[in-house]
Amino acid sequence: MAAKTNPGRFFEDYKLGEVIKHAVPRTVSGGERALYHALYPSRFALASSDEFARASGLAAAPMDDLITFHTVFGKTVPDISLNAVANLGYAEGYFRKPVYTGDTLRSESEVIGLKQNSNGKSGVVYVRTTGRNQRDDVVMDYVRWVMVRKGDLDAPAPETVIPDLAKVVAPADLVIPDGLDFSSYDFTQAGEPHRWGDYEIGEQIDHVDGVTIEEAEHMMATRLWQNTAKVHFDATFRPDGQRLIYGGHVISMARALSFNGLANAQLIVGLNGGAHANPCFSGDTVKAWTEVLDKAETTAPGVGALRLRLVATKGGAPFQLRGEDGKYLPEVLLDLDYWALVPI
Repeated sequence: MAAKTNPGRFFEDYKLGEVIKHAVPRTVSGGERALYHALYPSRFALASSDEFARASGLAAAPMDDLITFHTVFGKTVPDISLNAVANLGYAEGYFRKPVYTGDTLRSESEVIGLKQNSNGKSGVVYVRTTGRNQRDDVVMDYVRWVMVRKGDLDAPAPETVIPDLAKVVAPADLVIPDGLDFSSYDFTQAGEPHRWGDYEIGEQIDHVDGVTIEEAEHMMATRLWQNTAKVHFDATFRPDGQRLIYGGHVISMARALSFNGLANAQLIVGLNGGAHANPCFSGDTVKAWTEVLDKAETTAPGVGALRLRLVATKGGAPFQLRGEDGKYLPEVLLDLDYWALVPI
């Protein structure tokens, strides 16, 4: 009798061009919002207040953009990264529609690249994941690549195909939510006075605060997104006996910490790139800093866009990213490049 349990896919199980429809759609509610704000110190006004959102031209407060990301991402884990060694990076990410309480999200992924590692024990799988709501609207899509173990070391290596990915989402391609209007923006309620024009390209912002990662909280957060990757829960899965902190947990923590200095970066609309530079474990204290990489105007009234590099660290001085060898410093956890919408 065939086994009924799912051991997860291994590198040799992926085929170029394959489209994988992921199981278990998820209806999001105010519970996700409340628990998200309990797990992370997130205070962005647009995702916190229906009244602030309505004054900004939206129907109600949307879910935090990263709730959308985690939910869409979590659906993919049993099919893409259950046997992952590490999630390596992101590109070409578009947040296309706000997600509201009561929306139901589902995901599918297309395999767009494969490359076996030289050790023959693992390989890198590139997928483009699309998240849709109950009306079949695309709410977000992105590319990620993940290192996955081989189950059969004798399985032949596939033809190497590495997708040609854009280095940055073009400002003209950013999708501004319908009706968004910051022309009557309430800076007092938002928490800081800083406008789009107050930020300069090359400016660096130390977000000052830090949060020590707790074992129970990171596992609760990862379960919240129905992410089942073994490395986050099973202490016997890694040779060092440690549970690896889900990279998205670090992303949300760093984004929440960035409120101090970027309180008016209300919406994430583009994900240009990202790398989980070094592993994070329970007991590490996450701090964050940001560099302003670019600025762009939009067609929405009172709305500008900032391209931001968000760096999460577990120690060391701010604004230090790479060593003389060009490699990430060992204290760097995350290097995330994204576009955010701010009031002009």
